[in-house]
Formats: sequence, structure tokens, C-alpha cells
Amino acid sequence: MKISALTCSGFILWLAPPFILSRKIPLHNMTTGLALIGGFACCFEARRVALKLSQAEDFEAMKEAVIVADTEDELATSAYISEQQRRIEAESILNAGSEDVQHLERALALTCGDDGESEPERSQQLAENDDSERLERILQLQAKGYGKAKIILEVWGVSKGGSPKYKAAEAEYKRLVGD
Repeated sequence: MKISALTCSGFILWLAPPFILSRKIPLHNMTTGLALIGGFACCFEARRVALKLSQAEDFEAMKEAVIVADTEDELATSAYISEQQRRIEAESILNAGSEDVQHLERALALTCGDDGESEPERSQQLAENDDSERLERILQLQAKGYGKAKIILEVWGVSKGGSPKYKAAEAEYKRLVGD
């Protein structure tokens, strides 16, 4: 609006005096000169305001572009992080599942072993499988902070005392742990 008013004023001040005022009267000549200077001033002011407005629009466009880029970056980062978390969770599930599968495959191999195997070999494999499962359970309980007596109670179901069952369980515990 301001630019339009300044441009129109400059145009009118530029064109009107030569047609309205006479060249023969000195006051009219001076008025025409002042009108021409005023017309130039209006045009220059309109140009300055237009440039200022253009720079403000450019600045606003740049601000908007920065906001959009930041939002896109945040969304991409969020998607990347959630994808990484899902990948880690899936790997941990697969790794935990593979250990269970290995135990099940060993147990299946021991129960459905080849017919060519002898009975002592099968019983030895069953004992090794049982030992590895007990050792794994012992290590889990130790990681939880359980002591020897509590582990023996959990794994073998024998409470602390001088009974032969407890002594056998304690000897088995020492053999597995290596104390």
C-alpha cells in the first residue's frame, strides 16, 4: 500500500507540473523543480521500502525453510533411532531363541539318538546335557547374588544341613563350579 502511494505520488509529481504550470513565471519554474525533486524522492523511497519488504519476505522464507528442515531432521532421527531399537530387540530375541533351540536340539538328539549308539554313550550325553543346564542355572543364580546354600536349595531342592543328600548336592555344586 505504501509503495503504491509513493509510486503514484512520484508519477504525479513528475508529470503534473510541466502540464499545469507555466514556464514563464519564475515561481512556477521553482515549483516545477521542487515537484520533480519530490517525485524523485517518492520514487527512491518506494524503491527502498520495496527492497526492505523483499528482504523481509526472503528472511521469512528462509526461516520457514529452516523450520521445515529441522522438523524433517527430527522425524528422520526419530525413525532411525526407533529402527535401531527394534533391530536390537529383534537380535536379542533371536539370540535368546537360538540358545533355547540349541538346548532343545541337544535334548532331542539325546532322546532320539542314532540306533547305533550304545546305552552308556546315551547316558553320558544325558549327564553332560544335565550338567550344562545345571551350570547355566547356577551361573544365573550367582548373577542374581544368591549364595551357595540358596543355589543348592534352588537347583537340587535340598536345604542346608548335614544330610547325605545335601553333601552330595554340595559336592556336585563344587564339581560344576570348580571350587
